[in-house]
Amino acid sequence: MTDSNSPSGAPWRNFYGRRRGKGLRDSQKGYLNEDLVALSPGKVDWDANPERVPLDLDAMFGGKPVWLEIGFGGGEHMVHQAAQNPDVGIIGCEPYINGVAMLLGKIRRAGVENLKVHPGDVRDMFDVLPEASISRAFLLYPDPWPKKRHHRRRFVTPEHLDPLARVLKPGAIFRIATDIPDYVRQALEQLMARPDFEWLAEGPEDWRAPWDDWISTRYEQKALREGRTPHYLTFRRV
Repeated sequence: MTDSNSPSGAPWRNFYGRRRGKGLRDSQKGYLNEDLVALSPGKVDWDANPERVPLDLDAMFGGKPVWLEIGFGGGEHMVHQAAQNPDVGIIGCEPYINGVAMLLGKIRRAGVENLKVHPGDVRDMFDVLPEASISRAFLLYPDPWPKKRHHRRRFVTPEHLDPLARVLKPGAIFRIATDIPDYVRQALEQLMARPDFEWLAEGPEDWRAPWDDWISTRYEQKALREGRTPHYLTFRRV
């Protein structure tokens, strides 16, 4: 389905959630004005790439393996992974502009250079990522949409999992962290029913304990303060 009001023929997609929060600080406005264009993967938006020509990831990252973070929040995890893995290129997608500004500040302070930032919907990124191009993907503390009538908005539905499966390489790892038990249930129901993903857990500690390279995010710290239990799910693209 396309948007008849769009000159580029962009598909019409519902977007739920916030794009902006409280007013940005002057320093954050500076990060957006000065750093975002240079860190953009380019040609993700329909107006810039109406033909949806795939991105050249080899040119973007010099042939490095590419990871994808879906909704990076405040960017702690993304910057941590970039610093710990300089031999990897990481693309982060986040439509919440306040989170983008926070990430840009962290990138400046950390001095990491192996990142690209798309300040928008990951579905647009899926449109232009080459098939079987992503070696690892992260979905960390996604919006839980707790009301039952909103569960179809969650990422762990075919609308998102189908294009994710398309861009993941065979053997690629997909990590999910959440403190919402019902999100865990839906993620397991959806992913375990698919022939293109397998859950790698062999025992309870595999979903109770964080990954060895994990850094606790501000969302996780809030969950712990409020008495909720994090879960860590690891899947592999078959």
